[in-house]
Amino acid sequence: MNSRLETPVAAVNGDFYQRDGAYAGDPRGLQIVDGELVSAPAGGAVFWIDALGHPNATNVLSLFQVTWPNGKTGSFGLNEDRPPDRAGLYTSAAGSSTHTTGGRELVLERELNSPWLPLRIGRVYQARVREIHESGSTQLAPGIMVLSIGPALMPGVPMVATGAVLTLSTGSSPSLRGAKTAIGGGPVLVRGGKRLKIIEPATESYEFSTMTERHPRTAIGWNRNYLFLIEVDGRQKNLSVGMTLDELSACLLKLGCEEAMNLDGGGSATLWYNGKVQNSPCDGQERAIANSVIVVRKNSKLPKTNATADSQ
Repeated sequence: MNSRLETPVAAVNGDFYQRDGAYAGDPRGLQIVDGELVSAPAGGAVFWIDALGHPNATNVLSLFQVTWPNGKTGSFGLNEDRPPDRAGLYTSAAGSSTHTTGGRELVLERELNSPWLPLRIGRVYQARVREIHESGSTQLAPGIMVLSIGPALMPGVPMVATGAVLTLSTGSSPSLRGAKTAIGGGPVLVRGGKRLKIIEPATESYEFSTMTERHPRTAIGWNRNYLFLIEVDGRQKNLSVGMTLDELSACLLKLGCEEAMNLDGGGSATLWYNGKVQNSPCDGQERAIANSVIVVRKNSKLPKTNATADSQ
């Protein structure tokens, strides 16, 4: 949340996330905060606010690409756990270091008048290699980026020297250039005022069984007049069993949503409004999560927001 915005009014938990390891808390999908690109899309559903202030939700693919001085190209992740056979780009949004093991890491600085930090989606950057580290866990700092090459990937990556210039592209399909805010989740449940069929995902960050069973749920939806933050309690015998995603999409339509997307649920499902948690988290307490959707009061005007906690 931008500190220039005044008072938080309502919030729900956000994306699915990594539960353990060096990148515990890393969101599984895209995250953009005040225009800054923090986490890459992973092929799953994304809720975003475009440059005109309009809400959207659809699946988003990463087209992130590095072009080496010899013209060879490769893909990379962003501020996330870097497997041995992949490359990852890191900014200071990832913390104090890359938290990687082994491989080769290139410390990158701005080349001439290229666009630079904070990182934006849908941009092309020219980056000069300032340092090369033949190990992991390179320190991060404002003003630089680090490109980490996994040890299993190194034989197929061109050798470069300090002073070499790389091209980094943060494209996506569809293009989200200019997006102000984005958060991952999924699947999309309602589009154009109609329920979407829930199918077994090929690239999504959740298991199919969790979609067809009843669990606590969180969703975001909207129509021409309202933004809806919806939370459904579950896994509590005397309170609520939760909902399947089909039941949740039916509920969203009943509330008046014309568009809607599922967010992380289970023990993460939390609705906060007017200074208090309004639901009954199934773990008995709030869970530490990766990110959240927050509605703020700006210019002393309260936005039209339907924040709904449902026990069923």
